Amino acid sequence: QVQLQESGPGLVKPSQTLSLTCTVSGGSITNYYYYWSCIRQPPGKGLEWMGSISYTVSSYYSPSLKSRTSISRDTTKNQFTLQLNSVAPEDAAVYYCAGDGEVVVTAKDEGSWGQGTQVTVSS
Repeated sequence: QVQLQESGPGLVKPSQTLSLTCTVSGGSITNYYYYWSCIRQPPGKGLEWMGSISYTVSSYYSPSLKSRTSISRDTTKNQFTLQLNSVAPEDAAVYYCAGDGEVVVTAKDEGSWGQGTQVTVSS
């Protein structure tokens, strides 16, 4: 069974770049027909899919975040990484990594999820 573990900065200053790394175990990030996603949940709000990267290295992004987001992968480490530029206080959230057969993941009963990591945006 695929397992994911997030590692993030914990605290990011406004205008800086948030970098979230997701480490995958129990499966390869090059698995056919599999997509690796980043999702976040701000305090008191629902889950927001941010983007995903496919087994073919194609990337897909939420239109609302596309200008500030990129997702890349490192097959040697079986990891994928989210970068969110120009963060603001409203980017504070619990950030999750997930793997699924669908490009967009919006519920925790879809695919495999990491436990999540809290990111605070503050100077």
